[in-house]
Amino acid sequence: MGGTRPRSDRLTLVATSLGYFVVILATTVVNVALIRIGADLGAGVSALQWVVDAYNLAFAATLLTAGALGDRLGGRSVLAAGFGVFGAASLLSVAAPTAWALAVLQGIAGLGAAMLLPASLRVLSHSVTGTAERARSIAIWGGSGGAGIAVGPLAGGLLVGVAGWRAVFLLTGGLGLLGLTLTLLLRGPALRAPATGLDLGGQGLAMLASGALTFTLIEGGDLGWHSPAVAAAFLVAVGTAGAFLTVERTGHSPMLPLGLFRSTAFSATAAVGVLLNLGLYGQIFVQALYFERVRGYSPVLTGLTFLPMTLSVVAANLVAGRLVMRTGPRALVVTGLLVAASGLAALVTMGPATRYVAMVLPLVAVGGGWGLVVPPLNTALVGSVPAQRVGIAAGVFNAGRQVGGVVGVALFGSLLAQGSFVSGMRVALASAAVALVAASAIAWGFVDDRLEAEAPA
Repeated sequence: MGGTRPRSDRLTLVATSLGYFVVILATTVVNVALIRIGADLGAGVSALQWVVDAYNLAFAATLLTAGALGDRLGGRSVLAAGFGVFGAASLLSVAAPTAWALAVLQGIAGLGAAMLLPASLRVLSHSVTGTAERARSIAIWGGSGGAGIAVGPLAGGLLVGVAGWRAVFLLTGGLGLLGLTLTLLLRGPALRAPATGLDLGGQGLAMLASGALTFTLIEGGDLGWHSPAVAAAFLVAVGTAGAFLTVERTGHSPMLPLGLFRSTAFSATAAVGVLLNLGLYGQIFVQALYFERVRGYSPVLTGLTFLPMTLSVVAANLVAGRLVMRTGPRALVVTGLLVAASGLAALVTMGPATRYVAMVLPLVAVGGGWGLVVPPLNTALVGSVPAQRVGIAAGVFNAGRQVGGVVGVALFGSLLAQGSFVSGMRVALASAAVALVAASAIAWGFVDDRLEAEAPA
């Protein structure tokens, strides 16, 4: 009996970490394929932004409901469903005939990702006993997300260069089906929270608000900020966001429990997540286009340019996972944000003739800083809420992170359409650095150092 428990725990850790890895991999692996997708499918920058943001938008808009489903139905069932939806949509993307069809399929993959992320954290947090062991497991799980960030650009570049852009989706689809197989092998109780209704009205308003905001940011750069369609979309975004908050405040079973934000530690952790993804997802999108459009690099070479960032993310994840028990989350989060911000600030000087060697240290700083932040930030999240609220808290936290990523890609992409590409890129990278400095100030003042929430009185 004693010998089967460790094997079961290892399988749970592998399955849940694969869930986080593939969700984040899908947000970064496609960036270096964009030029080839555009050329093959006849898509411009705006359509390519939608290919990236359709996934992120569906992911962000449905994470809250997915987190509640995990609490209601049990994390393992939702984890399996998430792997299945994600894997199937990714494999269908291999045969997408147009950029808009690809965007729709990536939106469906985003729905699967929304189920995967909070369910994986819920399954892991309930399968590991003991504060120290749980913190270590969550650090590994968080590190797998960092690995997805790191591996994405490199793997995407190599796959596109060797087998074409469709191989990118073959990879993510295959990993999704592998995750489904592993999840079906898991054993253990399916812990559920008390049954509650699903907030379909709130879900609809959230999707409409986030979709309208994304349209505003993407098409504002393409159609012009004074375009009637852009102005109307902005008004829809503001109006539906207000209606969403009203529904969540007065509803019986809100998908966004506003009471979570009474915890300053949770609110701070969520805000840091938004700013982190806004800066760094936007940077990856902009930089991949820079290397291919401005420098004329091939997808393989573009992927290789991210190698310093890739290696530093992985190394920093390992360091962060070991240090979090000694230092607590706050110090690592603040340090990582400032290191990443310094790297982004240095990249602002990039131009058409900048030597790549001058970019290596800034890329190491960006990746190393990001790698230091992600594992302790997830630990801080778990420490800011009671154990029975981990699923929905993870949904809220990661919905915020994905909204940050959506806004980063949309906003920074629109900056590229204003004037020259290089000048827009510099403004985008400077904005990303400012966002991370602001996040570090929030983390220093408010992120909790506890590794586990206090039991409710």
